[in-house]
Formats: sequence, structure tokens, C-alpha cells
Amino acid sequence: MLTLSLLRHAKSNWDDVGLKDFDRPLAKRGEAAAPRMGAYMAAHGLMPELILCSSAVRARQTLDLVLPSLADSPTITYEDGLYLASASALLARIRRIDAKVKHALVVGHDPGMHGLALELAGSGNAKMLEALATKFPTAGLAVITFNVQRWSQVKAGAGRLACFMTPKRLP
Repeated sequence: MLTLSLLRHAKSNWDDVGLKDFDRPLAKRGEAAAPRMGAYMAAHGLMPELILCSSAVRARQTLDLVLPSLADSPTITYEDGLYLASASALLARIRRIDAKVKHALVVGHDPGMHGLALELAGSGNAKMLEALATKFPTAGLAVITFNVQRWSQVKAGAGRLACFMTPKRLP
């Protein structure tokens, strides 16, 4: 069984209109939400062995705020190709993950993250699936499990949505 966690970067700051999109930092709301999502992950045993993170500033800052909650020391790779990647590009990257990795986390951007989650989650709790279909908000987390042995076998509709959590739904 493989587990894929998809974490959308936390809320970004739009105050500096001259800043390139890639360089936008987190807003105060994002700085508050990211560690809460990290604590949620830890409380629910969501400990990835591998983290693939967009190299954009807001994605890296989100991960920096999540990491203190993760007890294990995952391998982290920052990838330019994950910046604003489409669902198909994200899936192609996920299919190249080494088979020894059983739980991977991708920290990225919409609309690719939302599209990928919708594409992969073929089953799961009806209310979670409905919530996911509606919106994948900033700092949202989708956890999808696959009954396969290798990431290259991950296919559209073959995943089970095990969890969909958003900052607003946290206690």
C-alpha cells in the first residue's frame, strides 16, 4: 500500500504587487495555518518518507512551518518543475518515485494539486470527496492511498481518499 499526501501551500501575501509570483511569501494567515496542518499530520501519523516541494517561496515557507511537527527525518527535494505544475505533470513526477518509498508528500500549487487529487481519488468517504470536489483551499491536505506496490502503478481513479483536511475544519 502506498500513501500520497498532497499539501497545497498556505495563504500567500499579495501586498507587494511588484514581486514575481514565484517570490511571494506567506501571509500572516498562512504562517498560522501551516504549523496547524503540520500538527494535524503528526497527530494522525501522517509521516512521509519523501517530500517533493515546489521551489517557490510560499511552498518552501509552508514546508518549513510543517516540518517541526514531523518526528521523522524525511528526504526533501525542492523542484522547480513542481511550480504551478499541471495535474498530469505532477502525476508523471509521482510515478517516478522510488518503490521503497511508501508515503510521499507533495507541497505544491493549484490548480494542479486540486486536479490531481480529483483525478486520483476514485473512492473514499462521500462527504470528504464532496468537500474536495468543491475546493482545495490554501494549506489544504488530501491523503490518498493506493493498493499497489510501485508508484509507477498509480492510476487515475485508483486511489482512496483517506483524508481531506483544511485549516478551517481544524479544531
